Amino acid sequence: MTAAARRLTACLVDPRIAGQFGARQWNELIATARAERLIGALADRLDGRSVPEEVAVVLSDARVMAAQERRAALWEADCARRALAGYEGKAVLLKGTAYVAANLDAGRGRSIGDLDLLVAEKDLEEVERALLAAGWEWVKEDAYDDAYYRRWMHELPPLIHRDRDRMIDVHHTILPKTARPTPDAKAMIGSAIALQPDEKAKGVRLAKFSSWHGLHILSPADMVCHSIAHLLADGEMDGGLRNLWDIDRMLREFAGSANFWDALAVRARRHEILPYVRRALRLAERIYDTPVDEKLRGRTLASDKWFEKRMMARDGWGRQTNRALRFFFYIRGHWLRMPPKMLARHLWIKWRKGQRG
Repeated sequence: MTAAARRLTACLVDPRIAGQFGARQWNELIATARAERLIGALADRLDGRSVPEEVAVVLSDARVMAAQERRAALWEADCARRALAGYEGKAVLLKGTAYVAANLDAGRGRSIGDLDLLVAEKDLEEVERALLAAGWEWVKEDAYDDAYYRRWMHELPPLIHRDRDRMIDVHHTILPKTARPTPDAKAMIGSAIALQPDEKAKGVRLAKFSSWHGLHILSPADMVCHSIAHLLADGEMDGGLRNLWDIDRMLREFAGSANFWDALAVRARRHEILPYVRRALRLAERIYDTPVDEKLRGRTLASDKWFEKRMMARDGWGRQTNRALRFFFYIRGHWLRMPPKMLARHLWIKWRKGQRG
């Protein structure tokens, strides 16, 4: 692991250590935080602390950007809510937009891109029609890509709004249909919590907006399960430190709720991701010093160190390092997503399409 990545995680955990940094350490810290999309979170953690003047300017810009992304994410969520005003099912916000809508610590300074929404699979056609009528358009024009999403993926092909240029991903579950674990999306939607103004429910602080009627967020245990599935059971772990920071923030915030750890264990088994949850707890404890339930965390595995190395593979310029390890996790990510024969056929088709330009 690199000293720069380790310094970033240590500074996020305890911002007081930044008082010891010289110019080189500050340069590496900021470069690594930008590369990991943690610059907003770092700026939030260092807010109010004495830092060099040049660093203060960078962190101030990062706080302004994070605030802008928060406003844009909430605005886009409200646009989706209005587009789905006639939809009687639950529309569940996911990831960054859910964190800021619920005023969770995981949303503080978080970088937010696309709007992610979870709805029941049986309702996809209705939701798709409503969004298209409200100005969203398909991004994937290729017939193979469109069919691939609809048949095998956990979401519709991505949509972009023709006026606002903002993307929306409409999910019907949290992992591809071809993945080995099969999370219980119906249970997730069934337990989702309605956003309401000025109220508290199940340990989640809800947004102070009067217009959220119709939008929901996952229950705390399901929210952690989704974040862990996204980090460890889907993809090649790019942005791993940012995703693990989300998990650290949620675990610290939710752990004070009665029976949270028991609820997390129950939901992890139900969603068939218990081994991933155990590993995520161990990684959060090792990297962010997260207080975790020892029984649920389980014993340390020798392979944990390779996951830690993958997440820390950055140099002081923010560049990714350890190409061989990254390639291994690239293969692993595809292996997890679909059976080998299907993977080979998919990669062959994508390669041939690439050759044709």
